[in-house]
Amino acid sequence: MLLFQAAVLGIVQGLTEFLPVSSSGHLILLREALGWELLADPHWNTIFDVAVHAGTFLGLIVYFRSDIERLLAAFVAALRRGIVGDPYRRLALVIAVSTIPAALAGLLGQDIIEAYLRQVPLLVAALLIVFGIVLWLAEWRGARARRLTETGWLDGILVGVFQTLALAPGVSRSGITITAGLARGMTREAAARFSFLLSIPIIGGTVVYGLHNVVRHIGALPSGSIGAFAVGFAAAAVSGYLCIHYFLRYLQTRSFAPFVLYRIGVGVLLLVLLGAR
Repeated sequence: MLLFQAAVLGIVQGLTEFLPVSSSGHLILLREALGWELLADPHWNTIFDVAVHAGTFLGLIVYFRSDIERLLAAFVAALRRGIVGDPYRRLALVIAVSTIPAALAGLLGQDIIEAYLRQVPLLVAALLIVFGIVLWLAEWRGARARRLTETGWLDGILVGVFQTLALAPGVSRSGITITAGLARGMTREAAARFSFLLSIPIIGGTVVYGLHNVVRHIGALPSGSIGAFAVGFAAAAVSGYLCIHYFLRYLQTRSFAPFVLYRIGVGVLLLVLLGAR
């Protein structure tokens, strides 16, 4: 893999992991469009995908480091003294509960997704369009009034269940969780923050599980590829951090309309190209 390819894929991963446009879908489409067949090797994909996911995880941890410290302290306090008196105690437990559905779905269904769905561009196109429309409906109909600290148990359960849909490429983990948050009446920024905080255990678990697979297939590591992995990791970390920062600022005054239009446009374009092919 060329360093340029690694940098491009890392940047795409870092940006699309947190924007509501589907990171897995974009990586599939990018590889398909540019013909980077070198990435077709499953061992290579496993190792490189772990590197860029670890990069986005680092960017996420660095950006939310103070929130993470506060939530961890609140989680411990909630276990010891209950949730009364501090909304962050409830929020910490809600995030923990919200993680369970996606974690179970990932463990039980990841192999099926990898085998049958990740290499189907038509499915990616359809899901980009469908869930772009769903995001627009949620923003249009949502009250957009509730703050992050007002997140309740039902919010967490529903957002956690919706997050399981993101296993299918084209749905977008951030997109579907933000959609669910908006549908529950959260403000745009609160829905995005909740989505990002909820992604910490999910992305972290993906990285840990991926490292396990890397160790199992370490013999597949191509000679001289360490530099490419390092570039992909760094590109994903920096682009992910910057994406979170500017996306949250954007949502303070603007809507999701550009992302809805982008999803629909990319999906329609892909359908046209697939039809022509």
